[in-house]
Amino acid sequence: MWRNSLVTNLVLAILSIVYLRTSEGFVKTRGSQFLLNGRPFYFNGFNAYWLMYTSSFPSTRNKVTDVFYQASRFKMNVARTWAFSDGGNRPLQISPGYYNEVMFKGLDFVLSEAKKHGVYLILSLTVLMRVNSITGIAYKDDPTIFAWELINEPRCSDLSGMAFQGWVAEMSIFLKSIDRNHLLEIGLEGYYGPSVPTRLQVNPYSYKYGTDFISNNRIAGVDFATIHLYPDQWLNGTNTYVQAKFVGTWIQAHIQDSKSILGKPLVLAEFGKSSRSQGYTVGARDNYFANIYDSIYKCARRGGPCAGALYWQALAPGMDSSRDGYEVVLEQSPSTDIVIYQHTRRMNSLR
Repeated sequence: MWRNSLVTNLVLAILSIVYLRTSEGFVKTRGSQFLLNGRPFYFNGFNAYWLMYTSSFPSTRNKVTDVFYQASRFKMNVARTWAFSDGGNRPLQISPGYYNEVMFKGLDFVLSEAKKHGVYLILSLTVLMRVNSITGIAYKDDPTIFAWELINEPRCSDLSGMAFQGWVAEMSIFLKSIDRNHLLEIGLEGYYGPSVPTRLQVNPYSYKYGTDFISNNRIAGVDFATIHLYPDQWLNGTNTYVQAKFVGTWIQAHIQDSKSILGKPLVLAEFGKSSRSQGYTVGARDNYFANIYDSIYKCARRGGPCAGALYWQALAPGMDSSRDGYEVVLEQSPSTDIVIYQHTRRMNSLR
């Protein structure tokens, strides 16, 4: 009896160690906080939707390395990018269930380079069971992936929100049945819906979009909430005062609801200021970034749910054809670099 108990305890101890080692490095959640290896995880980062596409061409693959290198120099540790491309020019998914190996190998390279530079990835997905041709690690087992995103900026013609609610519930169950390691988020812009009618007034012009920040993120398989923020587009034609007031209301409403209703972390997954907007200057962009970063930092410092922000978008030098007005090329705008770096240092100090 004693010997059997000893063997049993030894086996359990070994299994516990194996579990801890295999789960080490995966970002998790506890309540409204992110955890990494049992400690609070805060971050600062960027969007770069183009990584997979660019890395699929040997002649431009160096741009991927360049942007991760620059990000690591500024201590940024999370990037969001596309892991989907259906039809059209150089697709990942050629037709339902059939994939382009060249594009897949480009995505493999993105993951391997991110790992080298200490950057976690949020992948807006078509992919899950892929085994990386460079690292030999299945995507579902790779801690370089911070989280899966179901879809980028969904909207639905069914303004009741029921159609989209059902889709998120179905997809989250399916994804979690395959991958229990990684977190999952939806990809929402943050629009409120019918579940809390009083919150509709927070939406731009109180419009409905067929999604529901509250009910969608309450689904059990969804691990954290996201919002996007583009007042220059959403409130086109309004002045800077109106837009600044909207920014403050938008962020604080979602922080409050993520904490008191959802009990889940919140990420500002896209924000930026376009050089094509009226009255734009680099100084105006710096102030815009700094004000948003202050809101994120103050929330995180108080133990609130907002743990990080990702600006749109980072480009490597020489990518002029990919400019959309929102681009930030690190080391080409020194004042913006300082704003980003100072915020990164503050967020990292909370860890």
